[in-house]
Amino acid sequence: MGIRAALAVHPDTGRGAAARIAGTVAARLRAGVDRLELLGTAAPDSLPGGLDALVVLGGDGAVHHAVQYCAATGTPLGIIPAGTGNDLARGLGIPLDPLQAADAVVTALHERRHRAVDLGHLDGAWFATVLCTGFDAAVNARAARLRWPGGPRRYDVAVLAELAAFRARTVTLTTDGALHHLDATLVAVGNTPYYGAGMRICPHADPADGFFDITVVGHATRADLLRIMPGLRHGRHLRHPAVRTLRAREVRIEATGWPLCADGEMLPGGVVTARCARGALTVLG
Repeated sequence: MGIRAALAVHPDTGRGAAARIAGTVAARLRAGVDRLELLGTAAPDSLPGGLDALVVLGGDGAVHHAVQYCAATGTPLGIIPAGTGNDLARGLGIPLDPLQAADAVVTALHERRHRAVDLGHLDGAWFATVLCTGFDAAVNARAARLRWPGGPRRYDVAVLAELAAFRARTVTLTTDGALHHLDATLVAVGNTPYYGAGMRICPHADPADGFFDITVVGHATRADLLRIMPGLRHGRHLRHPAVRTLRAREVRIEATGWPLCADGEMLPGGVVTARCARGALTVLG
């Protein structure tokens, strides 16, 4: 019966960038499949069954929804980045140019080339990039509310705004059974290295090794954070004495009252346990 795929387009992504190139992307994908269905969303409850591949044209939020479907069904996922952050694409080495990414998806479909990558599992949901709580989650929440500026600068503005109010607090982490009581400013659990439109918060995270890389920024003053944050673009923050790293297959975070987000999506706060599910997602390419 040939290859049946769906293309989920989130038209508002990237200030309309996805909508502008959707026709071109669909035309290129049709060269690699026998049947292509066009969808307006990648929400799991809106997707048809029996797909041989789901391709998402959009940003990290769109991809996050698609991951929920693909992890549950085993359907291979194709990613064509067209958003503000595109952090999963960046972490998996997928071209950030959407037309180049579309061509790579077509090649993978022709060659039936798939790879398995890890996911984080959290209270019945999946995440593919970074789970974070504390200062960085507060920054993410503020950045999501901003309408200007666009791109990575939005996060820079949000950082400056949050510096005035945020304070470190005691956090309890349990990593593979080991208990840590820490004064912390933020905790980031990385399946892949990037969040916040290219910040390498967990620079050594490998989505195919079965482990999370965990970055903890301990008690930090505003001056400390101003020194640490610029280094996130290149992973140089690990040199700061307030920063420590851990590795684990499972992590429990107790930080009551702190904001929490995964893949840039805000979640209810409280006590959470995340587990690394090895090879839970199949990606095209």
